[in-house]
Amino acid sequence: MSYAADAPFDAWFYEAFAEEAERLHAHADRAGLRVGHSGLTIQEAGHAKPPAPVLSVRTQSVLPPEWIPHLRGLLTRSTGYDHLLGLRQRPDAPPLGYLPLYCARAVAEQAMLLWTALLRRLPQQIEQFDRFDRDHLTGRENEGRTLAIFGVGHIGHEIWRIGGALGMRVLGVDPVRRHADVEYVEPETALANADILACSMNLTRHNRGYFDTARLRQATRKPILVNIARGEFTPAQALEDALHHRILSGVGLDVFNEEPSLAIRLRTGAASALTPDNRALLRLRARPDVLLTPHNAFNTAEAVERKSEQSIRSLVQFRQTGQFPWPLPEE
Repeated sequence: MSYAADAPFDAWFYEAFAEEAERLHAHADRAGLRVGHSGLTIQEAGHAKPPAPVLSVRTQSVLPPEWIPHLRGLLTRSTGYDHLLGLRQRPDAPPLGYLPLYCARAVAEQAMLLWTALLRRLPQQIEQFDRFDRDHLTGRENEGRTLAIFGVGHIGHEIWRIGGALGMRVLGVDPVRRHADVEYVEPETALANADILACSMNLTRHNRGYFDTARLRQATRKPILVNIARGEFTPAQALEDALHHRILSGVGLDVFNEEPSLAIRLRTGAASALTPDNRALLRLRARPDVLLTPHNAFNTAEAVERKSEQSIRSLVQFRQTGQFPWPLPEE
């Protein structure tokens, strides 16, 4: 596959933050690719037509349907690909690729960061520093806790490794039991025994809203729930109910239900237009037993370097063969 000689760019990257853009351009220059980038989503950038025959997005861009016939390829720089599944059903969809390997360690460490901060009451510790007050700050250690991982793929297995190294008992919940070293259990067993629930599942049409009110009420040990996968698993209203009734003792989220609209409205100051579920999320933000981070778990220097290298490698292979090295898996 060759590109038109007069095309201004071989590829265009949306949602590329500063550090990522720097590394993308460095790798592209070495590979002889002409690339452009924007830190905005497609819908924020305001482009009237595709700026290149191959586009790369993350998870918040919405592709205009009228662009699809003009694209030769689309690469999502993410380990998840649920946001492209609808596009794949179209007969005129271009080849679709993703990056399943670049950030497993980074995201797993963010999960550990969130649950450990909540175990040790870090938000309360910070708030009480000005009074140098240690009352009601007694936390809990990781060793001896039971960690249940829902979804034991690349990221989930890294969480399993970290949990084991911290002296935790680690349970895995996954319909595909691919790791011989993991102790797998049924969801009900995990909910009945876990002190920490870590969500690292792949999102499908069958598991949206997985941690709803009914499922959370199966938890018996007032666990902390951490989600670093997709926000659709953890509706904020269900989390608010579980915290209010002391079914959960803490919540750490790096991903959010209805995230594209949430991100745009928060960036533009249009919080009054948020959906009911995202208004519940903002109420959660004020609680000392909740930690929210802006879908940043992937963002380490090491992972950004891997992602940039793998993105450009994917584009080079696509240019040469018309195939991405990591095409979207078949359902």
